[in-house]
This record gives sequence, C-alpha cells and structure tokens, in this order.
Amino acid sequence: MLNSFQNIKQKKLPTTFLSLSIISILSACQPAPSELVKSTKAEFYGTTQPFVKDAIYFVMTDRFVDGDSSNNHEDQGGEYPTFGLPIEGDNDEVAYVGYMGGDLKGVLNNGKYIADMGFSAVWLTPILDNPDEAFSGGEPITFGGAFKDGGKTGYHGYWANNFYQIDEHLPSEGLGYKEYTQQMREQFGLKSVFDIVANHGSPSFSMPVDQPKFGELYDINGVLVADHQNLPTEQLDSNNPLHDFYHKFPDILQLSNLDESNAAVKDYLINSYLYWIEQGADAFRIDTIRHVPHAFWKEMADRIRTVHPDFYMFGESFNYDANFIGQHTLAKNGGISVLDFPGQKAIVTTFENPASDYAELEKVLFLTHGPYLNPYELATFYDNHDMPRMNASDEGFIDANNWLFTARGIPVVYQGSELGFMRGKAEHMGNRNYLGQDNIELAKHHPIHNALSRIAQVRKAVPALQNGLQVNIEFTGNKAAFYRVLVKDDVTQTALVLLNKGDTAADFSISKYLQGGRWQSQLSDDTINIGARDNQLNTSVAAHGVQVWLREGKIENTDLLSQLEKLMANK
Repeated sequence: MLNSFQNIKQKKLPTTFLSLSIISILSACQPAPSELVKSTKAEFYGTTQPFVKDAIYFVMTDRFVDGDSSNNHEDQGGEYPTFGLPIEGDNDEVAYVGYMGGDLKGVLNNGKYIADMGFSAVWLTPILDNPDEAFSGGEPITFGGAFKDGGKTGYHGYWANNFYQIDEHLPSEGLGYKEYTQQMREQFGLKSVFDIVANHGSPSFSMPVDQPKFGELYDINGVLVADHQNLPTEQLDSNNPLHDFYHKFPDILQLSNLDESNAAVKDYLINSYLYWIEQGADAFRIDTIRHVPHAFWKEMADRIRTVHPDFYMFGESFNYDANFIGQHTLAKNGGISVLDFPGQKAIVTTFENPASDYAELEKVLFLTHGPYLNPYELATFYDNHDMPRMNASDEGFIDANNWLFTARGIPVVYQGSELGFMRGKAEHMGNRNYLGQDNIELAKHHPIHNALSRIAQVRKAVPALQNGLQVNIEFTGNKAAFYRVLVKDDVTQTALVLLNKGDTAADFSISKYLQGGRWQSQLSDDTINIGARDNQLNTSVAAHGVQVWLREGKIENTDLLSQLEKLMANK
C-alpha cells in the first residue's frame, strides 16, 4: 500500500482526484463483510455464571451411606420412635419413613466415587435440625401414599425447627458441616450445594398432644422465637408474639406456614442462609420456591450477592409450564435459576419409550426468545426424591445421561440412578430407600455407571460442553445432532455431539455449519480431517451411543457465525 501512495504523490495529481484515489485504495483494502465477521473478537458462550462448569450429584443425606453408626440414635423418640419405620406394600415391597443412618461421613467416605464419575458438586438434602419424634398428627402415611405426614419423621431434613443448627443424625466427631465442605473440596474437588427452605418449618398442628419441636423455631442461640402451639392456622393469635412468624392460613398439609412478609422472619431466614455460606456452601437449591412471593427472593438474592457475587441458586418450582417457572429467573424476581421441569418431562417421555422421537427434547430447549433469563443456567434432571424415579431400561438411562451431559444446562443426577436403583418407584414406594455402601460397590461395575462416567468426564474436560452455545442440526427419530460452540477468554472450541438412542447403529452425515480442520473424538483416539473442499463428516454411532467430536481454533464458517450471533443475541 505504501508504494501505491508514493506513485500517486510522484504524479502530483489534483487534490480531489488524490482524495478519491486514496478512498478507493483504502476501501479495496477493507475485508468483505464475511471477512469482517471472521476478524472480529466476538465472544460466544452460554452464560457468565461460573457454576455452569459443574455437574451435580444429588444425595438424600440420611438415605445414602451410614458412615458413623454412633450418630444413628436408634432409640430416639420414645412413644413415637424415629428409626427405620417400614411401611409395607404388596409383593414384599417396603419403604421407610424413619431415619436409616446416612450421614456426612458416609458422603465424605464416597467423595472419590462421586468425583470419579465426573461430578464436581454434591447437593445434600437439608441438614437442619428436625424434631426428635415421629409426627403423631395428620393423616397416617401408607405404602404408596402421597400428601400424608402422619407417622413420618424428619429424616429428609425439610421439617426444620432451627435453621442454624445441624441435625444430630448427620455430624461426627470432628466433622461438622464446615469440616465436611472443606474436606470435600480439598480432597475431591467437590463443591457443596446447600438445600434451603423458606415457606415452612415442621408439622405444627393436629397432634393429639403437642410434641416437642413440632411447630417451634429456635434462633442461632437456641432461644425459642416462634411456636404454633399445636393450633390450626385460623386459631393463631395476632397478639401472641410466638405466633408472629406464621401466616394465619395453611399452605402444605400441617406444615407451619412462615410469614415471609414479616421483617423478623426475613432476617431469620436470610441470615441463616448467609451463615451456611460461611460454613462452606457453594450454591443453593431452593425448596418450594413458588410458595413464596418473588419479592422475598429478590431481597434474599440481593443481600446474598452483595456479599457473594455470582452465587448460584436454583429453585424447585414443581410445574411443567416453562412460562410459569421462567418467572423466577427474571432479574426483577431475583434472577434465580430453576430445575428444568419441562425438560425433565421430555427426557422421561423420550427415554422411557423406545418408540419416541428426539424432537420432544428440541421443543423444550428454548435456546432463543424463551421464557428463561438464561436457559444455559437451568438445572437439568430426569428424576428426584419427590417424583417416581425414571422407569427406563439400562439403555434408556444411558441415553438419558448422554443427553444430560452434552445438552445445555447443569446436569443433576439423583443418587442410585447410576445403577437404576428403585426405577419407577414413587416417594413412599421405594424412591427414597437407603442406597448403602453395598449398592455403591455394585454400581462401580454397572453398565449405566460406566457409560455415565465416560460422558460426564468428557463434559468435565471440554469447556464447550459446559458453556458453549447449542446449535441444533438434527432431532429426528432416534438421532440427534448439535454443536456446542464456545469462544470466550482463551478458549475457542466447537464440539459436535451425535446421539443415537436406537437399538442398531445409526449413520450420520453432517454438513450444516461444518468447518474444515482436525476433529478429534473425545471418546476414542479417532481423528477426522476435514479439508477445505470437504463438506461432510461421515460416521456411524453405535446403538445407544454418543460421539463427541472437538475442533479447536478459529471459527471460519460464515453461516455458523451468523447463527451464533443470533443465538447470542436472543438466548
């Protein structure tokens, strides 16, 4: 270009002509629009939320592993015992509504097992202190029964009577919650997800005789601050300070209905959440988030993130309407992510039924113009402790995990799913039965566990699978194909995911958005080199298999860049 300017100056052309010539030369040196796109430093990613890198193993603490029998308290409860408490069904089936011995030590002892599967966080059911007797009120629970609390205990942790104190069944000598979180992090690289509740405490009325701790709340110093006094909600007295913490109308069964509009209740709850963060909680799962107004969660989220920026929270809004649960994620409502219930329903529909179509899953991704503040921050799952476990074959579980660990969102897997534990069983039919060390040892050699570990470790190693924009190519019948593309900071990756849920091998010929270069398999040593003139990647995916192909480096396909820009702007 310098020589061109020198030639113009030597000929001493008129100023106007000189100016036009310079403009023409400069214009000729500018890249074409497609070249401009290539040369930009645009970033493409799912979210700036750091927790998207993680995958969560969900543990029902009392039902995982008994690591310390000295904290079982098998003689607790007197007339209303708390340990075991089997309820029997037909065909010798049995479920339990008492404590079974699982504790923090049992989880810590299996930290390596959890991390080796590819998980990087563990969500525990609430560890808060619960009443020391079985509930004598309500309607008696029966095998397979739902929405009944009579005869049950607080083994699950959701009946808190002190939001600052750990339940005596869970710690061991030298192993409180703070020591547990430290050791999980230091020994196994595992973060801790703390389960919080705001709408209720323990069952609070209908008891023949008022039982200790039921309907009561104690502060961090063990001082009684609220007591339902075994009175139905409509009989609570506005002039009684011990009744101030409660709404004067019921919510769920006989559970105390905490009045989140009361400033003292707000401080009690939010300060307790901050307390547990100081004890090592890295994220929150929020129970029954839809039972508490958005205003509470907005104040709670603001107060927490003022001290702990980017703190990740996801709520349980048990509803299959994406537009409804998406409201929780909006900034005006606290910017709290949610468990992806519409996605859960689609996963179960797809992988329980061999005749299903992958198109069911594409419908609920909401990658653009969706109801969520950010779909990449959703916690994705196929079952949990509050619903029937997925009733799929081994191959169905393998297919579901292949999807969960490659598609958008943060994967959550409930304990025991790695060996199809109690598949198809609802809450009081075995869903929450004790897993135990023996089952964990069996799981280590189970085909579901082995396939889960392979794909989870791939996600753990490939940032594009954690936080890349999802670009869909094909969702038809037994086949799904999509890219995950990440261009952020020092990472530029394009991952191509190919899924086959069929009983026979499936051929894939991928040309849409395909870029030339070296594509490396993440599940084998295979490499495919796509030349400048090639326009297809051809491969065969085994029955119930997954392939992940990774290309490192600059994105050069202008159609792909254009699609990424649309996804980035409208997610």
